[in-house]
Amino acid sequence: MSWLHLTLLALIQGLTEFLPVSSSAHLILPAKIFGWQDQGPLIDVMAHFGSLFAVIAYFRKDVGAIFIGLLDLIKGKLNVNSTLALNLIIATPPALLLGAALRFSGWDELIRSPFIIACTTIVFGILLWLSDIWGKQTRTTEDLTWRGAFGLGLAQAIALIPGTSRSGITMTAARSMGFTRTEAARFSMLMSLPIIGVGGLFALYSLSSAEPAELAGASLADGLWVAFLSFIAAFACISVFMKWISRIGMLPFMLYRLALGGALLAWIMLT
Repeated sequence: MSWLHLTLLALIQGLTEFLPVSSSAHLILPAKIFGWQDQGPLIDVMAHFGSLFAVIAYFRKDVGAIFIGLLDLIKGKLNVNSTLALNLIIATPPALLLGAALRFSGWDELIRSPFIIACTTIVFGILLWLSDIWGKQTRTTEDLTWRGAFGLGLAQAIALIPGTSRSGITMTAARSMGFTRTEAARFSMLMSLPIIGVGGLFALYSLSSAEPAELAGASLADGLWVAFLSFIAAFACISVFMKWISRIGMLPFMLYRLALGGALLAWIMLT
């Protein structure tokens, strides 16, 4: 794999993982359009963990509160920290269970067609914008109920369809529940921690059982480069997004998704 290929993969992963534009669509489509070979499990591991540590670094106070909350849950104490931890636990299983079902049934490959990606990019982009202009901006993460957390978990499971965007659909659901833009984005990114972590561990398992040919010629130096770039890009992206989201809203992302989806449909018809 060329350094240009690795650099593009890392930047795409880091810049799109936490924006409501679908990182999976941006990772799948260049490979299909340019005929790239599969990057292999080593690069998957490094890209996942680079973006994971970017979330941990940016939300380090929240991550610390979650760990304290987990300890309080074990002790049977219910407070702000333990409620946050419990809501994340409730929100996680739907996506993991559906992801496992798709993986072992083989459907995960069938839903990765450019046409499906184009359609979901457009449809869920419009829903993101509608929820943003119609949703109230009154609730915070502390107001989230267990039922609401499960609803956000179901929304996160829908994001297994490429083009939907995990961050996009969870922010759509949170905004429709009346959460502020900043709080919707904050909880969406915290929800990504167990999902990206499990995805990284699965990629690590794939790496441990992979044959040399499956590594696509990637070396440890390639992986470290991808992890570094993914971390830098993701951290910068999160910082800018959290700073500006309350001001700019979701309209720019909806317009981008419409343009991307339209371009994909045009490319499909031409090819």
